[in-house]
Amino acid sequence: MILETLKLSGLFISVFIVMRLLGKTLLSQWTAYDLVTVIFLSYSALGAVKIEGFFHALLCIILIGFFYLTLSRLSLREALTRFIIGEPTILIKNGEIAQKNLKQIRYSITELLSSIRSFGYPDIQDVEYAILEPNGHMSIIPKNHLRTLTPKDLNINPEYQGLPITVIAEGRIKHKNLALLNKSEEWLKSELERKEYNLKAIFYAYGKEDNESLTIFPYQK
Repeated sequence: MILETLKLSGLFISVFIVMRLLGKTLLSQWTAYDLVTVIFLSYSALGAVKIEGFFHALLCIILIGFFYLTLSRLSLREALTRFIIGEPTILIKNGEIAQKNLKQIRYSITELLSSIRSFGYPDIQDVEYAILEPNGHMSIIPKNHLRTLTPKDLNINPEYQGLPITVIAEGRIKHKNLALLNKSEEWLKSELERKEYNLKAIFYAYGKEDNESLTIFPYQK
């Protein structure tokens, strides 16, 4: 059992290192070869370890959790962040393709074009920046004349709406959320009484900061 546990530890670290070496493209858009690579990595790693009973399986689960937490903590250290998490890569800058970066991370022009089209930009020259994030997701920043119009552009200062915070879910009061709103259970019951609702008849209700109103969604009959 000890030998199998040690093998699991070595395989976990090995798979992590291999996936980091394969790059962010493995996490972005799964092509056929990306999917095959992940499947065979998993198959090879799991096939090499023999789980010997319930307690061994429990030990392996705890060990994997320990490795995960350790890597999470190590990723907070600046010196290790680049290796464990990675860093963003600019693929388009000022409407020009960063060909050197594409080649460096093995990201094809086909994948790049597909990604920017999914954001609604069929023309590369419409994109100010395209950045491949460490988690494999693409961030697109369009050129100024194509970005979404905001209230600031129209010199409008909209009122603060606040974040809807759940105070009742399936007939149960969320006391911690009430505290976030600086509201008491008495206030909530008073609002329900004013609106002529019974607590058990409410499927979902929320309140907002700096707002005395309560929005209610009763159970559908």
